[in-house]
Amino acid sequence: MMNCQTLKFRFIAVSLFLLIMGVTFRFGIAVPYTKQQVHDLVANQQMVLASYVARDIGQRIELRRSLIGRLAEELPSVLQQDRFSAWMAERRNASPQFASRILVIDLDGKIIQDSAPEPQTSVAPPITTEPWFQDAIHSNNPVLGRPQREPVHGSPVMLIASAVHDANQNVTAVLAGMFSLGASGLLQGMQNNPIGRTGDLLLISSSDELFVGASNPAKILAPTPPPGLNKLHDKAMSGYRGTGITVNIDGVEELSAIASVPKTDWFVVARMPVAEAFQPVYGLINVALKGTLLALAIIVVLVFFVVPRLLRPLTNTAQAMRAIADGKQELLPLPVQRNDEIGSLVLGFNYLVQRLREKEGALKDTEVRLSFLAHHDSLTGLSNRNMLEHRLQQAVDSAQSSRIPFALLFCDLDGFKRINDAHGHKTGDAVLVKLAARFQQGRKPTDTVTRLGGDEFVILLTQLTDARREAAQAAQEYLRAIQQPFEIDGNLFTLSVSIGIVLHNDAATSSSQLLSQADIAMYIAKRQGKNRFQFFEEAAQRTPVIP
Repeated sequence: MMNCQTLKFRFIAVSLFLLIMGVTFRFGIAVPYTKQQVHDLVANQQMVLASYVARDIGQRIELRRSLIGRLAEELPSVLQQDRFSAWMAERRNASPQFASRILVIDLDGKIIQDSAPEPQTSVAPPITTEPWFQDAIHSNNPVLGRPQREPVHGSPVMLIASAVHDANQNVTAVLAGMFSLGASGLLQGMQNNPIGRTGDLLLISSSDELFVGASNPAKILAPTPPPGLNKLHDKAMSGYRGTGITVNIDGVEELSAIASVPKTDWFVVARMPVAEAFQPVYGLINVALKGTLLALAIIVVLVFFVVPRLLRPLTNTAQAMRAIADGKQELLPLPVQRNDEIGSLVLGFNYLVQRLREKEGALKDTEVRLSFLAHHDSLTGLSNRNMLEHRLQQAVDSAQSSRIPFALLFCDLDGFKRINDAHGHKTGDAVLVKLAARFQQGRKPTDTVTRLGGDEFVILLTQLTDARREAAQAAQEYLRAIQQPFEIDGNLFTLSVSIGIVLHNDAATSSSQLLSQADIAMYIAKRQGKNRFQFFEEAAQRTPVIP
């Protein structure tokens, strides 16, 4: 029986304890933490993808709505001149977004003009009872109808209709355009475009309870699952937008992100099986199991083969000391010196302690530096994108609870590339450092000044009383400050800045949407002549938002 007081037993006990602690840490802390991190990362990536696809589809639908609206305005004069076919040919050649078929329908539901080259079957008679027909008659804007299959070829189409008015603004007819859902420039990018290996994209109309588009063409225009089969889908049909894990109708657990298509009741779903999303975590578990078995095998080898050899010098010394104490060996001094094995161990340990303290000090300095770089721009010292996203989310959360508005200024330097090209990146970096100080000047401690990258800066103004006035005042200060000349290496430089401003007045707006809106407003300010600022709300009213 092994003596519990021996170093060998203690080594076995410590090794097993450390092994158990390592297994507990891996499977009780590290694996769940990693799984949550992977979940958050994949969910964020899918939400970004779903939001991008939704915005893109919304913009494409708006382009086609505008097209139908313009055609409806031009139609009365075209019909008077009896040149409908020629007019259709001209418009089809001029617009890549043109409909595959255009119908002109009188108020009795009779098709009086059809752009199809050959006579075709009427559209789902009786037309006058169709919701889109009635909506078009009573609406001042083009309306989006229920997606359907084109009567002759059976291809899925999106129908947009607009009322046709005479000179007295009386409705005389309805202009309806059928746009192929599979056409390039509309939903073609969703098809045969999986997420990962087996994930996909879905475009769903909540009011029509239809799959409008999908990576799998077989799902297009198929009815959505009935309530109760997919809880996350039921929430999405009721208006929920975000991410979540659910079990689909096929019994597969999947991670989904849901984003609304602007100005419609449609929404985009980006989904991926959980097994695929968490594949790195399962790989980590497999590696951890193998590592545990390997560690156990190493411990067995050490206990039975290596440890006895390592402890033999100490054992021989202890036996010699015991023999001397028992009188079995001549009483002579043992050859103990400072550089013997035990002395070397003590000296080595002391030296190790000294080195570890030095390493610990250097490590702390490195951690402080890395912590700073994780949240600040290495060139200017301003906050970086990570810090901005954190502060912006805090501002959104605070605004939702306390209703205190805030403003976001997206600033892009005018003419900076010219300095970089003419004088080199070293001079360009010096310019950015000086401009960073000007962006920082005058800001409150609660404000956040960020270098987003390159020559783009974002300023988050919080704790505002009159958000619009204070944001405009800050923008005016920046326009004046940036225009002030500055000297670098004997060269005098003058720059200007274009600023996009978005105000947070809607508790439902996300931080990513606010940043995107400010970016859009900045580009509109550039297109309007640069060296100015533009509010997103005003830009959205006057200018189509096209990235």
